[in-house]
Amino acid sequence: MSQQKAALVSEVISGSPADQLGLQPEDIILAINEQPIQDMIDYQYLTADENIKLKVLHSNGGQEILTVSKEYDSDLGIRFENAVFDGTRRCRNRCCFCFVDQLPAGMRPSLYVKDDDYRLSFLQGNFVTLTNLQEGDLERILKWHLSPLYVSVHTAEPELRQRLMGNQQADQVMTQLKRLTEGGITVHVQIVLCPGLNDGRHLGRTIRDLGELGPNLGSVGIVPVGLTRFRENLFGLRRFTDLEARECIEQVKVWQERLLQARGSRTVYLSDEFYLLGQAEFPSSSEYEDFYQLENGVGLARLFLDEFAQLSPQIPAVLGSAQKVAVVTSRLGWGVLQGVIPRLQGIGNLKVNLEVVNNHFFGEGITVTGLLTGQDLFRHLSESLVGQAQMPDRVVIPEVMCKAESTLFLDDWSVEDLASRLGIPVVIAPTSAQGLLEAVLDCRLNKRSRRRRIAKIRR
Repeated sequence: MSQQKAALVSEVISGSPADQLGLQPEDIILAINEQPIQDMIDYQYLTADENIKLKVLHSNGGQEILTVSKEYDSDLGIRFENAVFDGTRRCRNRCCFCFVDQLPAGMRPSLYVKDDDYRLSFLQGNFVTLTNLQEGDLERILKWHLSPLYVSVHTAEPELRQRLMGNQQADQVMTQLKRLTEGGITVHVQIVLCPGLNDGRHLGRTIRDLGELGPNLGSVGIVPVGLTRFRENLFGLRRFTDLEARECIEQVKVWQERLLQARGSRTVYLSDEFYLLGQAEFPSSSEYEDFYQLENGVGLARLFLDEFAQLSPQIPAVLGSAQKVAVVTSRLGWGVLQGVIPRLQGIGNLKVNLEVVNNHFFGEGITVTGLLTGQDLFRHLSESLVGQAQMPDRVVIPEVMCKAESTLFLDDWSVEDLASRLGIPVVIAPTSAQGLLEAVLDCRLNKRSRRRRIAKIRR
């Protein structure tokens, strides 16, 4: 059995039942109570019992049956290499806007993987298209109530969806969504909007049809298509203009009012990029309701600005010693930070420079902060800092620039590489107002922010 398609143990928690049984990293769980397990859903379901039999293949090649008694629904203390054990289901679509197809060669292999697995939608919040869903998958979702799910719809029009996604199986999505929502599954929808393709009247029809799904439609998040400079031989797409962004904002406002009256919820929300591009004010917090799609950049700016306002009373009038800090952001991030940096620049003994970095790696049409690379940061900062009488005491970057739980940028530069080449400490700040303030002020504030994942695959 290959380790990539097996329940490969990556960690055993000290003192846990699994530790007491003698399980070790690199062991493989073959079955639980004589039933094979294909993913973490099986594992969590089968290990909820009080009495469990584990069939284990040890890393030395030996097999044995281990028996454990525990409290109902308590954790065995096993962590796995992957959330699915029988192989991640791959995407079968050829979407004309696929971001993975626009990546340059030579990046780490994991970045080119196109997953489209409903199990990762339930377990990790990944967006899936449902085009590879089989009848047995639908039955399992409904039977075990795997809710919520996150679905990339893009359009409710069957033929248009087939063309957008390059897949004849893509026309069934509304039927699938109706079956899921009627079966009690909450669904959060994503629409990647492409000017001239699925916007305008097409978007209106999509919102209308989705709004008719009933109360288990959780939310609809709309994001603009992202285009890199690596689009040779790909379908001709363009970016939204400022005017088109404002038109989208007005169109969605109308639908929000209709849906609020009909469903008691605005339901549909635009990502922050539309408001920044259209130079429009962000909606109030109440208009985002429960901030359903922060991971898609829907409402992040409003949360940041509101939190900054709440923390402002804790900002000191003067620091105890002179400090200079460089805060790094993207062109899009500048639209949010330009309003708060002057507040920090008014602090005595503190000099704050906002460094707005263009994305040369992917192309200057990519303006989101999370897609800036280490080499772009180095190029900009090394040029910007040349000739300055006083070098910064530290450079502050948001954690969204780095791979989860690591210090690696998308181009495999590390934060340590960047700091070494610049000769300046680089601080990774949580992507929140509190994270920025604490990194800039080099102190702790009383209010603790909720940390949220904000990077989600757009498919």
